[in-house]
Amino acid sequence: MSLRLSSSGLKDGDATSLQHIPVMADTLLRGLGQVMLQNNSYTGLLFLAGIAANSLLFAAAALVGTATSTLTAIVLGADRASVRAGMFGFNGALVAIALLYFLAPTTLTWACVILASACSTVLMTAMLTAFNVWELPVLTAPFVLTSLAFFLSVARFGRLYPTGHLPTAGLPVNAAVEGVVTGATVGEGLLTGIGQVFFQGNVVSGALFAAGLFVSSRRACAAALTGSISGLLVAWGMGAAEPAIRAGAFGFNSVLTAIALASVFFASGTTSAIYAVAGATVAPFVAAACAAALEPLGMPAMTLPFVLTTWVFLLAGRGFSKIEPA
Repeated sequence: MSLRLSSSGLKDGDATSLQHIPVMADTLLRGLGQVMLQNNSYTGLLFLAGIAANSLLFAAAALVGTATSTLTAIVLGADRASVRAGMFGFNGALVAIALLYFLAPTTLTWACVILASACSTVLMTAMLTAFNVWELPVLTAPFVLTSLAFFLSVARFGRLYPTGHLPTAGLPVNAAVEGVVTGATVGEGLLTGIGQVFFQGNVVSGALFAAGLFVSSRRACAAALTGSISGLLVAWGMGAAEPAIRAGAFGFNSVLTAIALASVFFASGTTSAIYAVAGATVAPFVAAACAAALEPLGMPAMTLPFVLTTWVFLLAGRGFSKIEPA
């Protein structure tokens, strides 16, 4: 088997060659890249560097989660081309980081990380089969559903300990405007909005993630920055708390929505770009609604707003003649 480098990573020309260590490593990095819908191992490497810049624990979790979900797909006989493209890695990566973000990193939690990452592959495959009817992408829905299941189980399992990041369960209350948004808030929020896709509220992480997108696709990078600022401006205009805006809490779902609509699923064009910005603008409202709906359960919305918003805009796009599919 001959190996060579291409613009998206290692090129082997054989989707069945996953047993080779360099190819497997490239596959895992592509899985990290697919968190932001990029089939590019250079992007995945920069994403991993961005996570490590903020937390070595989360970087380790990302690798364990990606490896577990990918190996599960291989063992169970998933489509090798899809595995090679990293399609069975990204949900496992997010599940692993989420569990260690919201739960204390005990030995039992790490065991749950491995189990949950494997489960994300099973759920991914089930949803791919079901969603073939509507020709819709699964996106990060397996990550969201798997993570929520494990977080809800904390109430019945006394040896899983929350870290304090899970929302406090209770009826939603009206938010109050808190803090003053400054130029520094906007500057930090722009990058942390990208960083929060991986639960990293860190400017350096966000910058490395943006660089990873730029390596793969300038269009995707521009979409991510546009999505982040769109979510930030909506949150600011609607009176969200300044600390939340600075931390990128209202940006990351808009980032993913903009990337999906502007650079992956629809063809390039002015109308499509405006449509993508509209989706990124709607995402913060969906995020606020999901957060309020899940608050009585004490559960985080994570990327659920991105999934719901993107599904609706993709389905609607089929009925608009000026929106061309990619």
